[in-house]
Amino acid sequence: MKRKAEKAQAAAPVSAFAARKARQQQAQTTAAASKPNVAEPAVEPPPKRPRRSLEEAAVPPASEENRVQTRRSSRRKEEQLKAEKVEKAEKATQKTRNEQPPKINQQVSEAATPKASEDQAPSDEESEEQDVVEDTNVIGLEAIQNDEEGYESPADTPVQVQDFPLSKTRLNKNNIVYSDEHRLCVRIKEKMSLVMLGHYDLWVKRGVVSLMGAKLHPSSRVYRVYAPSTHSLPVIKCVSGVNGEAEVEFKSCHSGIYRLKDLSPLYQRIWNGKNTAADKLTLKGASPSAKRTFSVLYTSADDSFKRHLRPLHLEKQWSSAIKSLSQRGGRLKTLICGPKGSGKSTFSRYMLNHLLSPAPQTETNYYNTDGVAFLDLDPGQPEFAPMGQVYLVHLRSPVFGPPFSHPSLDSARDGTIVRSHHIGATSPKDDPDHYVLAAMDLMDRYRALQASYPQCPLIINYPGWIFGLGLEVATWLVGSLGLSDVVYMSEKGPAEVVQPLGQAAHQAKVPLTILPSQPTDFVSRSSAQLRSMQMQSYFHMARPSNIDNPLWLEQSLSRTKPFHVHYSGPQQGIQGIMVMGSQIHPDLLSEVLDGSIVAVVAVESPNAVLGHNSGPMFANGGNSAGSHDDPDADRDVDMGDSTDAVPFAGSSTIESSITRTPNEDLPYLFVGAGSSNPLDPKVTHCLGLALVRSVNVASRQLELVTPIAGSTLRGALEQGHNIVLVRGLLDNPNWAISEDYYAARAAEKRHRELTEKLKKNKDAAAEDATLEAEKQVLKDRIRRASKVPWMTVVEDNSRRHREALQREKSLWKLRKKAYPGSDSEGDW
Repeated sequence: MKRKAEKAQAAAPVSAFAARKARQQQAQTTAAASKPNVAEPAVEPPPKRPRRSLEEAAVPPASEENRVQTRRSSRRKEEQLKAEKVEKAEKATQKTRNEQPPKINQQVSEAATPKASEDQAPSDEESEEQDVVEDTNVIGLEAIQNDEEGYESPADTPVQVQDFPLSKTRLNKNNIVYSDEHRLCVRIKEKMSLVMLGHYDLWVKRGVVSLMGAKLHPSSRVYRVYAPSTHSLPVIKCVSGVNGEAEVEFKSCHSGIYRLKDLSPLYQRIWNGKNTAADKLTLKGASPSAKRTFSVLYTSADDSFKRHLRPLHLEKQWSSAIKSLSQRGGRLKTLICGPKGSGKSTFSRYMLNHLLSPAPQTETNYYNTDGVAFLDLDPGQPEFAPMGQVYLVHLRSPVFGPPFSHPSLDSARDGTIVRSHHIGATSPKDDPDHYVLAAMDLMDRYRALQASYPQCPLIINYPGWIFGLGLEVATWLVGSLGLSDVVYMSEKGPAEVVQPLGQAAHQAKVPLTILPSQPTDFVSRSSAQLRSMQMQSYFHMARPSNIDNPLWLEQSLSRTKPFHVHYSGPQQGIQGIMVMGSQIHPDLLSEVLDGSIVAVVAVESPNAVLGHNSGPMFANGGNSAGSHDDPDADRDVDMGDSTDAVPFAGSSTIESSITRTPNEDLPYLFVGAGSSNPLDPKVTHCLGLALVRSVNVASRQLELVTPIAGSTLRGALEQGHNIVLVRGLLDNPNWAISEDYYAARAAEKRHRELTEKLKKNKDAAAEDATLEAEKQVLKDRIRRASKVPWMTVVEDNSRRHREALQREKSLWKLRKKAYPGSDSEGDW
């Protein structure tokens, strides 16, 4: 009887809905069996959500459960008599859904994300302190949406932040070794991780930890780590330890990079905010005002600024590829290419750190003593140089931080720039021939470097210019550079890119590795803003000779003592001034040059202009710089006035192409027909960038603000090289124009906070006159700073007013907002 009952139950009629669910369940079970190697996101949460189209972002995606309930409600109307069977089928489906492959679970978790995180631009302009928010509430939404505008402010659209897990380790009295106001030493168990926000010095005392691709072993070496909110936060993970634990010390560092927030809103609220729960636990017994330069975060909800924070996890396919490529040792010469935003820079950074890990030995018994060569061919987002440069750098130790934390490299311990060329633009598409010649010259320099470091591998970072002519250049480089590997950072193709690239790799007998892209969805700075941050960091960074790590100076460029360089007369220090692109009238050279960014190029030969016939050879070893390495010393440079000067053997090719402007007597260097021919990379190299602060016609001098050391300039001149200034097509230095304004606002804010503090302590009565006088001085300072050319302070921040100003804006106009609550708000 029981078997008959079971047969009768099996033969009972089933609704169409239940039958459909049974078929879906069977298909999903089959798919799960065919894909057993999919990573479980519950073990390692995905660092970033995949990109969505505008249509998907406009309509919040409904979850799978809502869709099932919608079908169920419609089915109930049609089949009310079979409601119980429908509910049973749904419960079975729900149970099966919980056992589905991780890919389905990931889609459900993404659908549960709040709508505000999908259709609004992320921002770290939020704070629990309203006056801090108002202090930097400048126009920034359009800067995220319209990258070409390049407004000097981050996005200010409030968004709802998702509670995202960051650290797997929870601090307690058992794993805290010691802590005070400056240091924190903790034990991290194997396969556990810890995430910090801010900047700090890391010292591995016991065990082995991984950080941004590098495996750090116990040693006396201390590593400087920069972890701002503008990028995914690095994860400190214990790989192996003593008794299953690694012991790591974190120490506050004061490099001065946080002071740049007084010069630009782009640097505001990118470091750690108020103390987190973990900080308060480790600061017990310290003063209530104690605060380190880093904070321990368990989840993104611990952040007091409520920013979109994500850990920097690596795709498993990326990790496998890095391990496979690193086994080639000194024979590795790989080109990393792919579309924009695919993660090329992140992959290159991980690869560099992995090869530079100071491990005693690796699995292949290869120990890197010759460093790693990095050929950066991306002038739009360079790693170790300001924008507009392609360069070859020789690295000796891993680097932990975003590009604006190392905008230049000149340290014997970390690495040096072997050779650099100024492209003069963020994309090589305007002059691909010059770009290819620069790349080939840098490759020749790498071959020369191998004579001293035979086991030095090479990593080449190619820009996102991978379509059309960029693809032709990439395929030509694959067949010409003698590579060992090619890595393409996108599994989605397109086929018209992958096929020619694969064909070129096949002809060159080079393996092509295709990896999935890892795009960044949650960004608080646009590409133009990150370039501005890197350029500003470059001009404010200093490298004292007795300190290993760089320092940043918060003094605005207008208050920095410049180099005074003669451009005419017997003490002429520069040979010529070149403007890349279309030819300009000589009368306009002074206006084009004033307030612009120029490259300081050393010319090694008179035949330095491409497309120009050679002239008589000459030796010019007489120029010498009178500048000093001391930043406080007099920086007047009389390049060219020396008793050891070697006379010219004849007029050089460059000098024969120079035209003097009629009014200023500027040496305008132009060769070409309609557009300027660039300098030949084989006989020229870039020393760095400079900001032309003014053109003094009376004294025939240029005032240049540059971080280039005086020893570098003297070394180039002592080798007989001439100096040419090249004005490229880089972004306008809006960040430099507005530095005084933001510095004045920051000074007024500090004064206002001091006044409020004195009032609370009832000490303001005796200082009323002094405080009022200082207040008036600060108001006058803000007023003067707001009236510089090409900048307009905007009080009305409404959308209608912004759109009206946008229609009237000129090329150089910045739009800044006087923050509400300012004492000087109504005095403009």
